[in-house]
Amino acid sequence: MPQSHDFLKPPSASTLPDAARPLFAAAGLLYLVIIACGVWSEGIARAALITPGAPEATQEAIMAAPGLWRLSIAADLIMLLADVAIAATFLRLFSASSPTLAPLAFALRLVQAALIGAALLPLTLAPQLAPGMLWHAITLHGLGYDLGLIFFGVNCVVMAVMLRRAGLFGRVLPLALAGSGLVYLAGSFTALFAPALNAAMEPAYALPLLAESAFCLWLIIRGLRRPRAVPQAA
Repeated sequence: MPQSHDFLKPPSASTLPDAARPLFAAAGLLYLVIIACGVWSEGIARAALITPGAPEATQEAIMAAPGLWRLSIAADLIMLLADVAIAATFLRLFSASSPTLAPLAFALRLVQAALIGAALLPLTLAPQLAPGMLWHAITLHGLGYDLGLIFFGVNCVVMAVMLRRAGLFGRVLPLALAGSGLVYLAGSFTALFAPALNAAMEPAYALPLLAESAFCLWLIIRGLRRPRAVPQAA
């Protein structure tokens, strides 16, 4: 009778064939788009316009640079389209080694994309709103984003199990992705239910950035690597 922890063990040294390498490359490039657009829109563009606790200053900054504000929303939309595409790509890649978990990861990523997409709607109205309402719109967007990241956090844990089962990723990368999922979950739950504790979570987000960047790089390298030559029979 198999042990209960057998689902964590890779079924073989390599479940995914070289024929799948175009999908690896596609997934890696999509992940690169997700990381670049997500970091730029939230961490650079909107961070330059939003002054925490200062609705009037934020409104003035947005009115002075409405194009940058709209570009940040467009970057988020591109990120979400890439999220949907990568969800379908991972479903195709990992269905053989994780026939139950792959559809679950697919569904979790789609729910995340839907929630974050809905949270963008208040931002589209921001330039026309009074400072008080503008701040409510920004707060609503943040809460919707955190809600979406709860589903993404669970997705990261599921993906970690899938990577381990695929037998191609060693131990460190799956563990790092699982840890990233826990960071997303802790960050979102504190943001939603214990805001006073949320600031302490900020340094922990370095782990998801490093883990997802490493995963992205691995996928691209794996996808661009030439397939091994098959020895010819004498």
